[in-house]
Amino acid sequence: MYRIKGDKMKPNIKTPWLTSYKDLPFYLDYPDISMFEMMERAAKSTPNLYAYDFLGVKCTFKNFVKRVRQCAKALAAIGIRQGDRVTVCLPNCPQALFMFYGLNLIGALGNMIHPLSSEGEIEFFLNDSKSKAAITLDQFYGKFAAIKSEAYPETLIISSIKDELNFPLAIGYQLTQGRKIKKLPEDAKVLKYKDFMKKGKTYKGDYAVERKGNDPAVILYSGGTTGTTKGILLSNLNFNALAMQTMVMGDCIKKGNTMLSIMPVFHGFGLGICIHTALCASCTCILVPRFNAASYAKLLKKKQPNFIAGVPTLFEALLRNPYMNKVDLSCLEGVFSGGDSLSVELKRKLDKFLKEHGAHVQVREGYGTTECVTASCLTPKDFYKEGSIGIPYPDTYYKIVKVGTTEQVPYNEEGEICIHGPSVMLGYCNNEKETADTLRKHDDGYVWLHTGDLGKMDEDGFVYFSQRIKRMIITSGYNVYPSRIENILDSHEAVSMSCVIGVKDPYKIQKVKAFVVLKSGFEPNDITKQNIFEYCKKHIAKYALPYDIEFREDLPKTLVGKVAYRELEKEEMNKMGA
Repeated sequence: MYRIKGDKMKPNIKTPWLTSYKDLPFYLDYPDISMFEMMERAAKSTPNLYAYDFLGVKCTFKNFVKRVRQCAKALAAIGIRQGDRVTVCLPNCPQALFMFYGLNLIGALGNMIHPLSSEGEIEFFLNDSKSKAAITLDQFYGKFAAIKSEAYPETLIISSIKDELNFPLAIGYQLTQGRKIKKLPEDAKVLKYKDFMKKGKTYKGDYAVERKGNDPAVILYSGGTTGTTKGILLSNLNFNALAMQTMVMGDCIKKGNTMLSIMPVFHGFGLGICIHTALCASCTCILVPRFNAASYAKLLKKKQPNFIAGVPTLFEALLRNPYMNKVDLSCLEGVFSGGDSLSVELKRKLDKFLKEHGAHVQVREGYGTTECVTASCLTPKDFYKEGSIGIPYPDTYYKIVKVGTTEQVPYNEEGEICIHGPSVMLGYCNNEKETADTLRKHDDGYVWLHTGDLGKMDEDGFVYFSQRIKRMIITSGYNVYPSRIENILDSHEAVSMSCVIGVKDPYKIQKVKAFVVLKSGFEPNDITKQNIFEYCKKHIAKYALPYDIEFREDLPKTLVGKVAYRELEKEEMNKMGA
């Protein structure tokens, strides 16, 4: 899918679609600097623009850098040094941003985890990363207090949402949501956030450490729907390259724009695109610490952001929200979907929805994995091939190989997606075997990330994602791809969303089962089920037909909003074992 030219690879593609992309570079020049320095460059060029808007409290880039430096000094004051790991267990709030860049400034690593993680998961994250300190909100203190092992951090910083609100808003928060939060025990061995930040004002020693592009910077975790949780070690270059590539590929990001930063900071999509890329482009991050479909709609109407990014289930919920009926979306200059596969049918519905609400843009699907931070491929702004996830980012190369090998397959033939580029991870933490299995040197001499995803590439360089290799259903010797069945189900007039899984069967090995959420106005009865079955018979091969369709009011989700198909698989296994 590429050819070698000099010291670099260059895509071997036809380019009839490049008429509006004639200036899109194949290569970019990446500065050998830290994430903080990359962000600071943007801040210096636009000191008076707002870096973030947090529940109505705004902070200029100039003051944002000051607060990051204060946080870095405070970290140095409590003994955090170059190479140390600190667990950041926070939602999208200023504290998370200060810690993310503050740790980077002193050469330490941010271990970013979800605050809704269980006690056991938090203990695993702390132990796996060997974190010296951690920060979380008061409402999650109990999870850390329950940890009795050596994994408990030396310093636990406790903050509150109100810590970064102005006085009137802080009082309002305390009288509403704050009243529901248990007070910390008198003997709690914690460092309160405000006391922590005060240390940054009085600290006089050295704190800033020069860091290069390939130096490790962040740990993120994968495994929500793909199996065992693994810590992914990412570098400064990984994040900075992502930011530069996205700004070029985005073809719409401008200084002073606003990004509705709903995707969480513990996730590559949220941290890499909605925070780091936005700030490096001198855009304002509208930080949303907690949201649901209803609040998302209200934020769109109130804040009128220029960019929104989310997972398909979030956009699907938006389509069903009656609050959106008269909301003007002409403010939108970019709508990006990632984190999970966007079905052809949902894209059609969403594009139609955007047009009906005054937007002049289409939803643009991205593809990537946490092993390369997030997106590494994106649909062009003004050109779309049905079913495609777009074209690779500059300096990023896709190769499709025969599953289980490094053997490249021809155009339009399905195989495992492999990626090479500057955003590919350093490796997995404490797991050399998994790293060796995932980052493999091919005969061309390059190291390729084996994604575990099925896909193909056409002659024009457009990439098509099928699904996770491990998600493939084998029934009576045939390979069935759930995503394809889901796309057909989603196109039925009664279906809002669906999920297809394989259920163990003594004769077929596996049989296909579908879970369906109906649109408003359709009853979950036998007549509706039969109508869907008849529709499936017209569009799905007999061997791949679902043996059952189960109606649900909603589908289980992972912490980032993907459909948690593994939960449905577990439910079916438990039924069989009962």
